[in-house]
Amino acid sequence: MIFVKPLNRKTFFLGLFLLFSIGFCFSQNPQGNGNFWDKIRFGGGIGLNFSNGGFNGALSPSAIYQFNEIFAAGIGANVNFFKFNDQQLWAYGPSAIVLVNPIPEIQLSGEFEQLRVNTSIRTLGSTVEEDYWSPGLFLGAGYSTNFATFGIRYNVLHDSEDSIYLNAWVPFIRLYF
Repeated sequence: MIFVKPLNRKTFFLGLFLLFSIGFCFSQNPQGNGNFWDKIRFGGGIGLNFSNGGFNGALSPSAIYQFNEIFAAGIGANVNFFKFNDQQLWAYGPSAIVLVNPIPEIQLSGEFEQLRVNTSIRTLGSTVEEDYWSPGLFLGAGYSTNFATFGIRYNVLHDSEDSIYLNAWVPFIRLYF
C-alpha cells in the first residue's frame, strides 16, 4: 500500500518562511570577503530518542556556509531508523538548516526536513507495509563550543499519527568542522 500525503498549507508557509530566512542570511555578507570554500563547514548531527518500548536514531550529514560569526545556512540529508514493538521504519530525505549564534555559546536553529517514510508492521503472521511523506520543521536551541552544539529541538509540525518521532521534543548533538 502506498500513501502520498499532500503538503498542507501550514507546512507550505513554514517551509517558505525557512527559505526566506536563508535568503536573509545570504544578505548578511555583501562584501564577499574570503574564499567561498573557506566558509564551508561539513558535519551534521546525530539524534536519539527513547521511549517505553521504542527507539529512534537519526544521522544527518550536512554542509553549511558560514556567512559571518552569527549566521550560517546549509543543506543536508537525513536517515532515521525507528522501532516500536512490532513496528519498524526507515525514513530518509533532504533538509535545509539555518543557524544563528547571538552569542558564541548559544546556537538557535531552524531546520526543515522532508522525509520519505517506509514502514512495516508485523501482525499475526503477516506484514503490513506503508510508504508516505513526513515533513518536519524544527526550532532548536543549544550550547555551542567551537565545533559542537548540544541541545534540544521542537518539531512544530509534529503529528502523532504520521511523525517518525515519538514526540515533538528531540535532543541533538550537532558537529561542524
